[in-house]
Amino acid sequence: MSDNAVPEVDIHEAARRIQSGVLLIDVREPDEYAEVHAVGARLLPLSDLTARADEIPSDQPILIICRSGARSERAAEWLNDRGASATNVAGGTIAWVAAGLPSATGPTL
Repeated sequence: MSDNAVPEVDIHEAARRIQSGVLLIDVREPDEYAEVHAVGARLLPLSDLTARADEIPSDQPILIICRSGARSERAAEWLNDRGASATNVAGGTIAWVAAGLPSATGPTL
């Protein structure tokens, strides 16, 4: 990993960006995602990131979320090192749910 700082936004800014069409990727595991996730978040577990990186658009900004912000920061750094424009969502899903932002339960479709 590089020594570059990973861009970061809080959950409220992330929600604004999602409303304007920015893709949100959740890097938690499927069981965590099924328990609760931000509405519209696309599941791509950190454990699958390197194998599925080609599924992530490189021509648009993306937001990365996890439980609290640590895994998503690592994922965003890895993606940015490879030319993506990834931003970490500080506080993660814990902060998202605590703030009452739109969330859902159940597995990805």
